Amino acid sequence: RSWASLESIFLASADIRSQLPEDTKRFEGIDSEFKELMKEAICETNCVNVCSVEGRYDALKGMRQRLELCQKSLNEYLDIKKKIFPRFYFVSSVALLDMLANGTNPPKIMPYLGDCYDALANLNFVTLENGEKSGNTTDTMIAKDGEEVSLSEPFTMDGEVEVYLNRLTEAMRKSLKVILSDAIEKAVHWEIETPRHEWLFQYPSQLCITGTQIYWTDETQLALEEYEGGQEDAVKRYLQVCNTRLSALIQLVLGELSSSDRTKIISLITMDVHSRDVIDRLVSQKTEGPSAFAWQQQLRFEWEQSTLDVNVKICDFACKYFYEWVGNTGRLVITPLTDRCYITLTMGLKLFLGGAPAGPAGTGKTETTKDLARALAIPCYVFNCSDQMNFESIGDIFRGLAQTGAW
Repeated sequence: RSWASLESIFLASADIRSQLPEDTKRFEGIDSEFKELMKEAICETNCVNVCSVEGRYDALKGMRQRLELCQKSLNEYLDIKKKIFPRFYFVSSVALLDMLANGTNPPKIMPYLGDCYDALANLNFVTLENGEKSGNTTDTMIAKDGEEVSLSEPFTMDGEVEVYLNRLTEAMRKSLKVILSDAIEKAVHWEIETPRHEWLFQYPSQLCITGTQIYWTDETQLALEEYEGGQEDAVKRYLQVCNTRLSALIQLVLGELSSSDRTKIISLITMDVHSRDVIDRLVSQKTEGPSAFAWQQQLRFEWEQSTLDVNVKICDFACKYFYEWVGNTGRLVITPLTDRCYITLTMGLKLFLGGAPAGPAGTGKTETTKDLARALAIPCYVFNCSDQMNFESIGDIFRGLAQTGAW
């Protein structure tokens, strides 16, 4: 088994042959010995006789030790690559070797992008002046669900694969920042020029939801400050605005829509219903002002124009929005239990602890954690432990999580 798994790597991969010449030579020696041994074994049908040939046990033992040396060198080589681009920790060794071997031919590594990123599954390569597709310059990201987002500037994939994938991650984040900044500028005219139910068609799903959350935080904060300043009906007035905007979205869903737009609008409605319920609760509880716990316990998004960052706050917890692209996935309906899970998980993070939601199967523990990761735009990997897992594969997962900042 060890020989079979290494054969395709050392004999077929030009990249490995050039990077590990000594180990390639060692493996070629083992390979010819093993094939010779198998030829002899076929001629003798008696298993006991084959196994009891003089010196055979020692020969097999020696091969095994040399194979272990080859495997060790290979793992060390892959570890160097993984340290440069930590998301490689989540890719199988076979896939990683294929990526490294085809690093100079970007279209060939596209099938593996989905293992490294939450949403990114493919890239659209630009068409050159002569009508052919470019082999390394891309201008659009394509998600697993089919959503497309343009990069802020054309991106060229050249050099070593681990280096340009790091640059691709930065380009993805930068593009989302630029689009969100534009969306927030345009959102100022919701009540004048472009109402929200028309504005949302111009931007990707994730940024529509985040932009809406930023405005909801800002407007609620303002209404609570006005209420504190003596305007008795400030929060009630804002509740009517929320209801009007929600009704406009509901009218959209009743009409003809493409499936991607429908998913986007349903996600927005899901978030809107929760936002409307929060405002309703603030009215019924006669919340005194923005510092009251009823408001502080909500997930709040605040825009920072100078750096194009979003500050996410809930209770004592605060962090920056991570700008990982999550695509046009649906969002969870937020129940009071979800709210409590959010507070507990974020407080755990603030104290440098982990979170371990417990409960019966199928109650939404994983989904709640994934939904919080989507809200913060953090990459989130889900692993199901199996009996094939050993301490080394668990160690690799933790090394990858620690270095990428993922969950």
